[in-house]
Amino acid sequence: MSFTLHGLGTALPSGRVTQAEALACTRVLAPPAVREASWLPAVYRHSEIRTRHQALGRPLVEDLLHGTRDSGSPFLPREPAGNFGPTTAERMRLYADGAPPLAVTASANALAESGFAADTITHLVTVSCTGFAAPGVDLALISGLGLRPTVERTHVGFMGCHGALNGLRVANAFATADPSARILLACVELCSLHYSYGEEPERVVANAIFADGAAAVVGSGRGDGWNVRASGSCLIPGSADAMHWRVGDHGFEMGLSRRIPALIATHVRPWLERWLGDSGLSLEAVGSWAVHPGGPKIVSAVEEALTLPAGATAASRAVYAEHGNMSSPTVLFVLDALRRQNAPRPCVALGFGPGLVAEAVLFD
Repeated sequence: MSFTLHGLGTALPSGRVTQAEALACTRVLAPPAVREASWLPAVYRHSEIRTRHQALGRPLVEDLLHGTRDSGSPFLPREPAGNFGPTTAERMRLYADGAPPLAVTASANALAESGFAADTITHLVTVSCTGFAAPGVDLALISGLGLRPTVERTHVGFMGCHGALNGLRVANAFATADPSARILLACVELCSLHYSYGEEPERVVANAIFADGAAAVVGSGRGDGWNVRASGSCLIPGSADAMHWRVGDHGFEMGLSRRIPALIATHVRPWLERWLGDSGLSLEAVGSWAVHPGGPKIVSAVEEALTLPAGATAASRAVYAEHGNMSSPTVLFVLDALRRQNAPRPCVALGFGPGLVAEAVLFD
């Protein structure tokens, strides 16, 4: 037996921001070298994002747009000029307040679709790379949903955008070992807490694409539906400097190399062909693709490397345009869209993270 998906739920914070508003906010928060740069509008325009949601709240956006300070947010400009924004400790306090309720909402939605009572969940898997707190999201889910106090907890931490796929691997292991197990997997990220005030181009790009959200799945080792058939992982050679996610004094620091699309284009196809071959499948046999939309160039690199048909990544691009890159929950948003469209299977969910590492899950 393997993990069968019985319910999937998503949740977004209330702070909805258009990309035009995000650019205007950056012109207030960024140092002069960035806010006055002629290339800055192009970064936001070429992101291909229309809207994002962020947990910092709409009042902060209104303050930045209108030059007020009513929100009292620690992200408001400080004196003297050239500050680096809130400390990591301040950002972690915001994570501890904001991440648990978002995870609870997504998980409650997943439970509702599954039809499973909360107190029948035997295993809880949490995923996050944007904050640390203990007691944390896992205990908030136990109390907020009414999970049994003996539920077995596992956390997948700091693995980046492919974290949900690592979480699915863990859930599948539990379901395979015990088909009667009922597993809740919850992913929550507050990427906006790590807004960077620096001049480094890669951080300016990160500010323009990352967003907040949560997604959860409920499943077991029994039943019909979307079943996890296999999972795979590939460390791309010579890529250690291509992407990083490090703890800094003023938030977590994202590094994104321009080499990432080329690395994906070179290495992802040979690996996927071997991995799918182990399951007796070819690339052409895959019915649908849930590609994590790390950015438009990454999605395009996957399309070109795998010679995907037109429209194969439409769900990925639609989620990205409406919500941005929410890190780990994003691929579950894409998977939810494919399920609702009755997309053909087998389906491959694919994501990338620091390493550079590619992760995949095969559903049939």
